[in-house]
Amino acid sequence: MPVTDQGINFDHYTVVPRTLIFLTHRESVLLLKGAENKRLWAGYYNGVGGHIEKGEDALSAAHRELLEETGLIVPDLWLCGIVIVDTRTNPGVCIFIFMGESNNTKPVFSKDGYLEWINISQLDKIPVVDDLQYIIPKIFQMKSGDLPFFARSGYDELGKIKISFR
Repeated sequence: MPVTDQGINFDHYTVVPRTLIFLTHRESVLLLKGAENKRLWAGYYNGVGGHIEKGEDALSAAHRELLEETGLIVPDLWLCGIVIVDTRTNPGVCIFIFMGESNNTKPVFSKDGYLEWINISQLDKIPVVDDLQYIIPKIFQMKSGDLPFFARSGYDELGKIKISFR
């Protein structure tokens, strides 16, 4: 089917595709604490990841982002969820969430912040980006091979995050 037959309509909601990756090692998860000079999420913990570049699929982008941000290569990443973030504008965001197990616990320095292996039992004691308080429990209930979850997230009138899972 040619590009002209794809039915692109800019009146429809569009999204910016991104990846979010969580690596585990035993009872720990690798998180990125945002650098204090970052425009977004300074001082908050998040998974690693970023934008899907033109010409990439979500998995290839996850591998590239993981290597760029951590220096780690994890061949067995698996898709555990897809979240549509309603920004109340156009475009929104579509996040492809991946997990993997790492045997290497010595990631390189990241320009985006500080990489830390955090014990899973301590996750409720650190500042995480808003949606992770909902996403982290969901993904840690999953195991490799489970079907991915689907979710929609957005903000209410007071700016409080709301997320619903399917």
